[in-house]
Amino acid sequence: MKIEARLSELGITLPESTKVPASFRQTFPFVRVHENRAYVSGHGPTNPDGSLSQVYGKVGGEVTQDQAYKAARLTGLAILASLKLELGDLDRVEKWLKVLGMVNSAPGFKNQPAVINGFSDLIIEVWGKDAGKHARSAVGMAELPFGLPVEIEAEVLIRP
Repeated sequence: MKIEARLSELGITLPESTKVPASFRQTFPFVRVHENRAYVSGHGPTNPDGSLSQVYGKVGGEVTQDQAYKAARLTGLAILASLKLELGDLDRVEKWLKVLGMVNSAPGFKNQPAVINGFSDLIIEVWGKDAGKHARSAVGMAELPFGLPVEIEAEVLIRP
């Protein structure tokens, strides 16, 4: 339970499983495991109870870059909660491989990498530089589901 201990040491509590809006018909899993990989579907920021965070809108418009950075960190916590639910133990995550960070960007907003750093900083803080560093893309989008400011998906190497 090394990762659980690290989370506790950092004062981090994982949220409950993501609760999607009642109008959303979920036809896919949040995490799909195949052989030694776990593929994480797009997640957004959540509150401790698993409900979607109340920060909505475009970064550089209704949402500040700092708010979006915090939303990316909350998204990371939601992803960790989904991984724990699927894998049973976060110590099964051996390495973070690839991350795609999508930012709901207002026209002219060009600092998507700084927003997604909220996620990357969290993962490296918890797993360390070797296991936590990951290939990453941070891109601007015209819209994201439900008006979320960020959505993040990932691929991780897992132990059996």
